[in-house]
Amino acid sequence: MGSERGKVRVLVGGVFDLLHVGHLHFLKQARELGDELVVIVASDETVRKNKKREPINPAEDRAEVLRSIKYVDEVYIGAPGSIDFELVKRINPDVVAVGPDQAFNCKRLKEDLRKHGIEAEVIRIPYLYKKDRAKTSKIIERIVETYCE
Repeated sequence: MGSERGKVRVLVGGVFDLLHVGHLHFLKQARELGDELVVIVASDETVRKNKKREPINPAEDRAEVLRSIKYVDEVYIGAPGSIDFELVKRINPDVVAVGPDQAFNCKRLKEDLRKHGIEAEVIRIPYLYKKDRAKTSKIIERIVETYCE
């Protein structure tokens, strides 16, 4: 594996709202799959559509926080809606890493990438932590239970 760049570029996508240890484990594991890690952050509109809630932090803030993480080389904000295949094509990844709780069928995602001329491998990153502890929705629930009684 490797591209004309001579480096293996790994791409991940996600909301990354209320950054937590699960996100850090995911980003670290994804970065270990190659030489460069590129992140596409979900737009605020995409968060509303997919999570059925307002984002806690706007996409620009989420992107800025991600840029400060040592495992991350580049960060983009995705177009509203579903997968931004044009952006993925411009990034030209060798690997697309999918998070352990992301609702993607890896085989189908690989087929969809191929339809758009993207020849990346698709790899699911496994959990390294207790599922409920490092999940944004569970963190929000704990905040509400603790501070909104």
